[in-house]
Amino acid sequence: MNKNQKGFTLIELIVVIVILGILAATAMPKFIDLTEDAEQAAIDGVAGGLNSASAINYGGCSIKKNTVTAGKCAAVAKCSDVGLLLNPPLTLGIVASDTAYYLTADSPSTANGTSVTCTLNKGIATVYTATYGAIGAAN
Repeated sequence: MNKNQKGFTLIELIVVIVILGILAATAMPKFIDLTEDAEQAAIDGVAGGLNSASAINYGGCSIKKNTVTAGKCAAVAKCSDVGLLLNPPLTLGIVASDTAYYLTADSPSTANGTSVTCTLNKGIATVYTATYGAIGAAN
């Protein structure tokens, strides 16, 4: 073999790349904080579930001629009633909390088929918000 070769061997280059990859993987989470995105995605998901539950309940109530029927139609007269349609039920109040979801206002939706926009919140210092529709049923 020629002893006058210069440069790094392939093994040396691979070792350096692996070390840099490990350092990048441990340092990257310190620079990228995904907490805010995760909190907003979580509240958007809960609001989507509430919106769907309200629409499904209204459909069931329409079939049952707006008569409260177990498992088919529940009375929805205000924003917080929609949380009770979920399984497990979600209790929604208007008291601000860092750990629980709460409403800006518990707006009424008194007439059957009348929809009201509800604002769901979570957090005190940083407030994350999303909206859903509560459709009045069995009133």
